[in-house]
Amino acid sequence: MTDALLEVRDLHVRFSVRGGEVHAVRGLDLSVARGEVAAIVGESGSGKSATMLAALGLLDVNATATGSVKLDGIELIGAPEAALRRVRGGRIGMIFQDPMTSLNPVFTVEKQMGEVLKLRFGMNREAARQRSIEMLGTVGIPDPATRLTSYPHELSGGQKQRVMIAMALLAEPQLLIADEPTTALDVTVQAQILELIKAMQKRMGAAVLFITHDMGVVAEMCDEVAVMYAGRIVEEANIGDTFKRSRHPYTKGLLRSLPQKGRGKKAELPTIEGVVPSLLKPPTFCRFAERCWKRKSLPEAAQKKCFTEDPLLRPFHNSLVACHYPLEDHEQ
Repeated sequence: MTDALLEVRDLHVRFSVRGGEVHAVRGLDLSVARGEVAAIVGESGSGKSATMLAALGLLDVNATATGSVKLDGIELIGAPEAALRRVRGGRIGMIFQDPMTSLNPVFTVEKQMGEVLKLRFGMNREAARQRSIEMLGTVGIPDPATRLTSYPHELSGGQKQRVMIAMALLAEPQLLIADEPTTALDVTVQAQILELIKAMQKRMGAAVLFITHDMGVVAEMCDEVAVMYAGRIVEEANIGDTFKRSRHPYTKGLLRSLPQKGRGKKAELPTIEGVVPSLLKPPTFCRFAERCWKRKSLPEAAQKKCFTEDPLLRPFHNSLVACHYPLEDHEQ
């Protein structure tokens, strides 16, 4: 990928826990170009949020991150905390899934937005107030001057998320990271928030990285998709190939589990059998092998490879796939 803004190379994230070490992210490579909207998608526990927290220097004290994460050529892994603070909320804006826990309940919206503007731009109180009113209006909050005096509990879920988006965009970041930004919202508000993010991205030209398990969000918003499973990327492709010609059995399983037109309301959704392997003692072979529906259709001799060799992420047609037996066009 040319003109990459975010470059992640050989990222490993490990958590020290009772009973051993959880290798939550294993050798991850990822690039996000300027102005691109990308996604890391996968089940809970796949490592997608740990990837984001490692990049931002927000991992818990029992975690370590190795490898490289560069934003516009600047290394973030191992950077001093002061440097990371300048990046967070400045060159990188963040939208988290639960605004109620992200917004401080004891401070007004004005206090929280004004603090960002004072620290980033040295604005005085009146200048910060005017800029905050302008930004709240931009993200569609009615009567923004009045809402500045509100506390988080006085806002609806959609309004709180719009405040979070406004705060994330105050410094006009190069990269916006959205971690499950619509999870706690109803369907109508979800659509409004996604349209808002899309409009602001186009207006500012920022790159956006979604961290999500929601393939509907991916289909609506993204250009490129990286699918994670048990700590590593198993498929990476553009949005068209992901949905029309997915190559990894896990990606195909995720897509099959989505509601489809033509299915009866009472029809049972397909599922992926089995569970994600433990990351305390992960298998040394393909981590998806035990659950893989494609493997079960192969001759027994071919299946042995799935249980003896760990597949590398390699080119296959227009995708990158970590699978010994990627899906061909006739299997779509």
